[in-house]
Amino acid sequence: MPFHRMARTDAHSWWRPLVGTVTIIVVGLGIGGVLGVIGLVVQMMVSDDDPALLDDPTGTSFFGNDTADIAYALLSLAVFLPLVAFVAWGIQRRRPGTLSSVAGRLRWRWMLACSGMAVVFCAVSFGLSMAAGASVEDDPAGSAAEGSWVGWGDFLLPALVIVALVPFQSAAEEYFFRGWLMQAIGACTLEKARNGFARALSVVFRTPWPGIVIGAALFTSGHGYTGWGMLDIFLFGALAGWLTVRTGGLECTIALHVFNNLMAFLLPAALGELSLEQGGIPWQYVLADVASMAVYAVGIVLLARRFKVRTVTPGEGPADGADPADPGPDAPRRPGDVPGAQPVV
Repeated sequence: MPFHRMARTDAHSWWRPLVGTVTIIVVGLGIGGVLGVIGLVVQMMVSDDDPALLDDPTGTSFFGNDTADIAYALLSLAVFLPLVAFVAWGIQRRRPGTLSSVAGRLRWRWMLACSGMAVVFCAVSFGLSMAAGASVEDDPAGSAAEGSWVGWGDFLLPALVIVALVPFQSAAEEYFFRGWLMQAIGACTLEKARNGFARALSVVFRTPWPGIVIGAALFTSGHGYTGWGMLDIFLFGALAGWLTVRTGGLECTIALHVFNNLMAFLLPAALGELSLEQGGIPWQYVLADVASMAVYAVGIVLLARRFKVRTVTPGEGPADGADPADPGPDAPRRPGDVPGAQPVV
């Protein structure tokens, strides 16, 4: 069974993906709201200044402090990570590990290899972005890149916050958009359709493309970019979805997302330009980013061949032999397990 159809277990019913998706969104936003209230109360208790949200409800700052705003934004997204796993177990009645890969868990050796390729992506992206910035006139991003080092005193705290929270924030987004959402859509195969139109839709929905496109579109809608920036985010989401199916798991997309966000946050923090503001991006930067993502995709495909990464559950498909990236014996099935998936160890 391929990755995008792993939610179609013996316990699958049409309502489970719908109820699960609504539960994740509502509960996740609710937890984020509670965290925000707690943060505001703590700030008012330890500071004489009112939070920025109370002074200017229409402003972009929540606490009036860039580090606090970044911490809250990252933490409010990170809470979706355990929530997605819990909903997969509680509502879809399947092992949370099946959200990670066709092996039923994260393949750590494979993720380590993907992390190395993600470092290459960051280097290529930085170089191409610098070249793109040189061709853009009156570029705010280029002006920010020419800023000066703020010093360890001003850099250390935001750096610690970023390094501590970005891996969980990035993984949470991947588990929701490329894990839960893709598999929820992939479970709706319309196999019992009777009329011709529905049968034609069934052929489409058995492929990973509806999950890839819809997931990328929703991923884009969750960001505040405009114009060319929206295209950049959509292509990132679409490429991440394709790589997830191509490699049978989330490891390569988590690595890409984590290292991309670390670079995107740490560099501005080092120059005193840390901000959550999003908006338009010149097309030159988008072109540089797309080229960097293409390099990463090619590298991952080549690495996957070298590692013989499994793309379907054990016992199916051409990759039925031993997988160096995911060693381990098969195990008997339990109720609610995906056929052939290995236990989480």
